[in-house]
Amino acid sequence: MVLCLSAVLTLALVACGGGETSAPAKAAQAFARAMSGQDVAAASDLTTSPSQAAETLGETFAGMHARTVDAQVLDTVEYSDGTASFVLRTRWSWPDDREFTTKTNGSIRRLESGWRVQWDPALLNTGMPVGGRLQLIRTDATPAPTVRSASGKAFMQMQPVNEIMINPAATRNLQRSVNALAAALKPIAPLITAKVINDKIADANGGQTLAVTLRDPDMKVLAADPERIAGVTVVKTGMLVMSDRRISTPLATGLTNYWQAVRDATAGWQVQQAAPGEAPQRLAGEQGRPGPDIMTTVNQQEQLALGDAAVEVAQPATIMSFDAKSGAILGMAQNSAAGDKRILADVAYPAGSTLDPVFDAIDKNAKTKDAATGQMQHLGLGLTFAVPGVAAPEGEPSGSIQAASFRPQNFTATMLNMGALGVAVARSLDGGSDSVAPYLIKGSPTKVTGGKLGAMNDQTVRRIAAAMATTARSGDASDISGAPGLRALVGTNGPEGPGWFVGISGGKVLVVYCEDARSGTAALQVAQKYYRLT
Repeated sequence: MVLCLSAVLTLALVACGGGETSAPAKAAQAFARAMSGQDVAAASDLTTSPSQAAETLGETFAGMHARTVDAQVLDTVEYSDGTASFVLRTRWSWPDDREFTTKTNGSIRRLESGWRVQWDPALLNTGMPVGGRLQLIRTDATPAPTVRSASGKAFMQMQPVNEIMINPAATRNLQRSVNALAAALKPIAPLITAKVINDKIADANGGQTLAVTLRDPDMKVLAADPERIAGVTVVKTGMLVMSDRRISTPLATGLTNYWQAVRDATAGWQVQQAAPGEAPQRLAGEQGRPGPDIMTTVNQQEQLALGDAAVEVAQPATIMSFDAKSGAILGMAQNSAAGDKRILADVAYPAGSTLDPVFDAIDKNAKTKDAATGQMQHLGLGLTFAVPGVAAPEGEPSGSIQAASFRPQNFTATMLNMGALGVAVARSLDGGSDSVAPYLIKGSPTKVTGGKLGAMNDQTVRRIAAAMATTARSGDASDISGAPGLRALVGTNGPEGPGWFVGISGGKVLVVYCEDARSGTAALQVAQKYYRLT
């Protein structure tokens, strides 16, 4: 039997240790169970100030987004004045064995409604002030990786940018704010008109909307300070952007995804105590080392030339170039019409008559259906290339091989397939025997599915090369100049396209893909512009 002091002291001890079955102990344990269940309503209702507790607990549970919370009452002590004290241990857990544990002191009071936990934010962390909360944040290692071109120069790098946001709920006259913002942006972003901003707001269902993202130098050119406009705020952040503002490429999406994956792999974490008017206080966390720079095969001068060539025609036009020996992707560009249609390097499109010389050559040398299929695959056709750094859509397989006299019907190919074909022919002409997969990031091999690359049939490749030489010399590509030793495949899928051009010249393989009417002519025009520029 435990002897307790009586009314000699103002706070006389009634039960200590071992009081797990007492009323105050049960109240503390109920609170701990609600905490463990991340049940804001249940936990706050067990306190003396449910509304204040609900606000802090709600913000903390949301900010910590823990996989599990394990709250345990370690000890309860009851006093004769109708109060009790307890020790609460709270363990927050996340994937990858991340944990954060606090041990705090709390008190319990006996009210008319029963025993209740005296609400105090310090129950979550010792010393936490009113209005404070706990939060888990991601931390990124510095410096951020740089995406580099084949020469080692920066191709894409993280730079500070300014996200100009407009919140319709924060302005009494939304249209006036939209008009003022469009006017402020006009010197640097004339395409971001009032209509464009209104459309973005509509797409965001009337919520806070990103109007435009600008670099720091761009902010100095604005006609007015956006933050002086009602409802407009400027959020400073970091973004992976092109080092050379003249360059625009569809490869940016895939490279950004790869860069982000590197950042994710090296990301750290930090538990903070945050309170209004105070800098966040670090309580726990770890930080990984900075990720390595991403070395690509992109040639920046080549990329500029591709971009200038892509805008030669009004039809949707996309152009890629590859190193003829290694299959390395040197660059990719497209005009705005192709960008609007989201034409991608690894989506299969109808080949039409473009590959007729290839299929004719295979037909003459393959004795069986399996042999024909193997020769096609060894040339890079009918395969799916998952190239790290090239955006991978959820698309169809890159080719449909249905042999009839070894001739595929309704055959489709990606620009990567066409590039691999051109590289295979170029490598064979240079004495090589095996085909290779295209790639973009050095040290990150391409995954090939749907078949295998391999040894090329020498007779088949010779026939293809001869047909390509004839096309360049006296066929549809005969008007192209500035491409010494050109060998080419040219074709369409009918009057409405698409149209293709695959050319081998100067140690490079060029692939042009165009859509809509007269797309075959458009593909030749884009190729001609490229060869004039290079």
